[in-house]
Amino acid sequence: MTFRYIPVIGLEIHVQLSTATKIFCPCSTDYIGAEPNTNVCPVCLGLPGSLPVLNKKAVELGVRAGLALSCTIKNHSVFHRKNYFYPDLPKAYQISQYDLPLAEGGEIFIPGDDGRPRRIRITRLHLEEDAGKLVHSAADGRLEGAAFSFVDYNRGGVPLAEIVSEPDITSPGEAREYVARIRQTMRYLGVSDGDMERGSLRVDANVSVKKTDEATGEVLCWGERTEIKNMNSLRAVERALQYEIRRQTAVLAEGGSLERETRHWNDGEGVTTSMRSKEAADDYRYFPDPDIPPIVVTEELLESTRNALPELPWTKEGRFAEKYGLPETDAAFMAESLPVALYFEECVKSGASPLRAANWIRTEVFRVMNEKGFSMDSFPVKPSALAELVSLVDGGKLSTTVAREVFARLAEGRSFKDALEAAGASPGGLSSEDVEKMVERVLRANGDVVEEIRSGRDPKGKKIKFLAGLVMREARGQADVAAISGILERRLKEDR
Repeated sequence: MTFRYIPVIGLEIHVQLSTATKIFCPCSTDYIGAEPNTNVCPVCLGLPGSLPVLNKKAVELGVRAGLALSCTIKNHSVFHRKNYFYPDLPKAYQISQYDLPLAEGGEIFIPGDDGRPRRIRITRLHLEEDAGKLVHSAADGRLEGAAFSFVDYNRGGVPLAEIVSEPDITSPGEAREYVARIRQTMRYLGVSDGDMERGSLRVDANVSVKKTDEATGEVLCWGERTEIKNMNSLRAVERALQYEIRRQTAVLAEGGSLERETRHWNDGEGVTTSMRSKEAADDYRYFPDPDIPPIVVTEELLESTRNALPELPWTKEGRFAEKYGLPETDAAFMAESLPVALYFEECVKSGASPLRAANWIRTEVFRVMNEKGFSMDSFPVKPSALAELVSLVDGGKLSTTVAREVFARLAEGRSFKDALEAAGASPGGLSSEDVEKMVERVLRANGDVVEEIRSGRDPKGKKIKFLAGLVMREARGQADVAAISGILERRLKEDR
C-alpha cells in the first residue's frame, strides 16, 4: 500500500483597521515610531474603573469588509472577554467577539495550484482589540537569544478584524494566494493599509496532515493540528507551512503522533518551534463584556455600505481584459492595486491606447517608482502626460528611445514642454519637409556611401540602413523609420 499525505490548512488573518483612534478609547493608532507607552490611557491599559466606548468607525469598516467577502452581516453581535495572561495584555483579558461575531459565512476565490479558481469559505469576521508589543533585547530584535524583553502598550487597543477561513486550503502556495487576495481586498476597500512588514496584517495558520491510501483515497489517520503564530510576510506564510507540513508528514510516516500545540516560526532558521500546548475555547472562559452594549447594525447602515463598495479587484481584472483587450497577465497587474488601476484608466481616458499604456506602466512607471522610492499616489508623471507621450509614440512622432528620455524628465517634475525640449525633441514632431532636409544633409555628408549604393555594391541594403540610422540620429528619434527609408530610396534613384 502506498500513502498520500494531504495538508489541511485554515488561516486566521488579523487586519488592522484604518481608524485614527483605538477601538475603545480616543488614543491614537499611529504607534509606528512613537515613543513607547505614550499612546495609552486607563481604558486601553485596562485600569480599574475605566469604561470602554466602542469606535463607530471600526464597526463600519468591519461591515464593509464583511460585505466584500460575501458574508452575512449580523444585526446583533456581542463583545466577549477572552481571559488569558500575557505580558503584552495588561488587563489579562482581551475584548473580542466569540459566538456572536459581526459577520459569518462568506467566500473568496483564489487561483488554485492547478490554475483554476478555488473557493475558500470564510467562517467569520469578528472585531477585537490588539495586544501590546514585546521588544526583545537581542541584537536582531528577535526572541531567540534575548536576555530580557520590554513591553510597549502603544499598540494595545488598536482595532482588528479577524478573518477566519474554513480549512479549505491544501497547500502553502494556496495559503499565500489566499493571504494576498485578502490583503488586496482590504486595501481596495480602504479598510486597512495591509502593510505586513509594519504589522498591519498578520497571519496565524492552523495546519494538520491526513494520511490516506493513495489508491482508494481512504483516510487512514488524521494528525493533530498545530497553530503557527504571527507570520508577517507572504514568504513567511509559505515557508512556515512548507516546513510544518514536512515535519508532520515525517512524524506520521514513522508511525508517531502529533501534539496539539502552538508553534513559533523562526524565520532566520526556517523552522517552527513549540511555544505552548494549544488552548481550547473553554480555557479562555469567554463571557460577555458587561461594559459594552451589543452592536446593532441597522438596515440603513447595511444598505449605504453596500452601495458604497468599490469595484472589487477580481471584477476589475475581468473588465480590463474584456473592455480593453489586455492579456490576462496585464489585466491582473493593472488591477492589483487600486491606485495602479485608477492611474491606468486615467491614461486610457486621456487618449492612450490600453496596451501601450499598460506596457509603459509595467515597465517605465514601476522602474522609476522603484528607483526613486515613489508611491503610485505621489508619482510625479500625471496620467494625462503619460497618455500624451504614448500617443506621440503611437503616431510615429517620437521613437521609444526618445520617449523614455522625455519620460525621465517628466519624472523629475518638469512640464511636458520642458521635458520635450530637455530631451531634444520637438513638441509637434517633425514635418516631411524637415525629414527631407535631414536626408539631404546626410546624403551630402556621405558621398562615398552613396556612390557604393549607386554602383550596385549594396545588394543586401545594409548601406541604406546605415544612412537611415544617421537620419534617425539627427531626427532625435522623432521621424518615422518607413518615411525615412522611402525618402532615401527615392532620392537615391532621382539623383542617378
